[in-house]
Amino acid sequence: MAEKQTSANRLENNSWLAKLIPEWILTYDTSRLPADIIAGLVVGILVIPQSLGYAVLAGLPPVYGIYASIIPVLVYAWVGSSNIQAIGAVAITAIMTASSLHGLAIEGSVQYAMLASLLALMMGSILWLAGKLKLGWIMQFISRGVSAAFVSGAAVLIFVSQLKYVTNIAVSGNTLPGYATSLLTQLTTFHLPTFIIGGVSFTLFMLNRYASHWLWQSWLPSAQAKWVGRLFPLVVVIVAIALSHFGNWSNQGIRIIGEIPSGLPMLAVPKFDSLSQVATLLPTAGLMALIVFVSSSSVASTYARMRGEKFDANKELQGLGLANIAGGFSQSFPVAGGFSRTAINADSGAKTPLASVVTVLIMVATLLVLGNIIAPLPYALLGAMIMASILSLIDVETFKTALKTDRLDALSFAATFLGVLSFGLNVGLVIGIIVSFAGLIWQSSQPHIAVVGRLEGTEHFRNIHRHDVITYDNLLIMRVDESLFFGNSESVYNQIKEALNQHPKAIELVLIMSSVNHIDLTAQEMLITLNRELKATNRHLHYSFIKGPVMDIIEQTPVINELSGRVFLSTMQAITLLTDDDRHNDIYPTIQKREFE
Repeated sequence: MAEKQTSANRLENNSWLAKLIPEWILTYDTSRLPADIIAGLVVGILVIPQSLGYAVLAGLPPVYGIYASIIPVLVYAWVGSSNIQAIGAVAITAIMTASSLHGLAIEGSVQYAMLASLLALMMGSILWLAGKLKLGWIMQFISRGVSAAFVSGAAVLIFVSQLKYVTNIAVSGNTLPGYATSLLTQLTTFHLPTFIIGGVSFTLFMLNRYASHWLWQSWLPSAQAKWVGRLFPLVVVIVAIALSHFGNWSNQGIRIIGEIPSGLPMLAVPKFDSLSQVATLLPTAGLMALIVFVSSSSVASTYARMRGEKFDANKELQGLGLANIAGGFSQSFPVAGGFSRTAINADSGAKTPLASVVTVLIMVATLLVLGNIIAPLPYALLGAMIMASILSLIDVETFKTALKTDRLDALSFAATFLGVLSFGLNVGLVIGIIVSFAGLIWQSSQPHIAVVGRLEGTEHFRNIHRHDVITYDNLLIMRVDESLFFGNSESVYNQIKEALNQHPKAIELVLIMSSVNHIDLTAQEMLITLNRELKATNRHLHYSFIKGPVMDIIEQTPVINELSGRVFLSTMQAITLLTDDDRHNDIYPTIQKREFE
């Protein structure tokens, strides 16, 4: 132990070297090695067919799914923020890649692959720059409704897009109407043997995913049933490869992936025909960067909390960015943290990023050894696998919950979901963000203001419509529950005036400002106008619980200098002084306006 600490101290003294070597290597505990190796082997074996399928989904040859699981994974393991997040090809980046490159090049062509790598490079650069600028806080501005709806809409498009592999119908497009139109016009290309393979595979995958309680758990111990369920897709793949090989499925018109090129991905600078292609891809790269960061950081931060580890959003941005930049130069396409990959990695016992390094070794072995073995795998099975796995991303529960508890978030969900299906991923996301922000602005413009009274026997004040409280004829107490700014000042003014009209005997108005964190110029003008109107009718305006930073803003303004009443330290102090007739007569000549928290 002392020797390990000495080595670490030596590295710490050499700050340049310490910055290059990640902390998990400097502090690695060899007792974790068996768990990391096992987790890496399990993930590597299970995601081989998934990686092939996501490359196909992106419009690329299947081998690119393996390429995307090598150098980007190594880079993230070195510089990423999460100890167990498994990155690689995922459904969202695959479908967004296909959507953004649609019409720019022929699917599967060399130019298409180059543009996919260029997209990874652009997205990675945006993520890395955002990390350097410490923009990790930006993920807070994508609401749960928008993100869930975007993923759900993308899942529906992904599901429909895979019909071309399980039916042989030449379905194409990037919107639901587009897919439907092409489906109806290309029905003559339907191929029954392909559909049988795709249908049977889809049924098996669905049973394994949603009926495992009687398929496996009814006769196996829970621990064994869990692993059988995870290994089942791999077994189906192996059986399909064997049947395809011995049954010569390719000679019966069934598309197979063919021989996977052996050898490691080549290092190359992604090429493009013109700057207009770069300009066309830039908005998509920005949106993908945002989605990749939100989804990946959600996974990484969740597991960090569960494991009691620290999560750094800015480091995550840089890790994802560098991984995609490296992928851009190594025949990859955009990658992200995978929900299923990370879950398998965690459940398999991964302790450190070394597990991801072991997964990379499995991918390298696949390229060097297994290329010919995987060749007979039918596209129909890959399509069925993606269709079965993608259904779990359609988040109906979030929409139901939003309908019950937050109608604005439900509206954002609906707008995003329908926008994605009708206009595509990029436009749909923009629509959702606009609706979400519009809802936020509308909500801010309608602040909650309550007329309050005192709970008997206490110094607490509550809404008169919710509690049995003590009120005073000469005194109207109102609690402002929002900061005051140009967007809500008129609404606040109208609510106050309405309350004054409903309490004509009240000559003293006390505004409780405990929830007000800022008062802008427009709101200041509103308060000045309100004070002058009250003063003209022999009424007085008072404040209680003004926060220090807020008082710093308004102290030297007419909001305080022309105040007809006074600023109270507490609402109870206001009650005591404004309801005591003897003291009430003497209150105004001795106003102490600098009382605040």
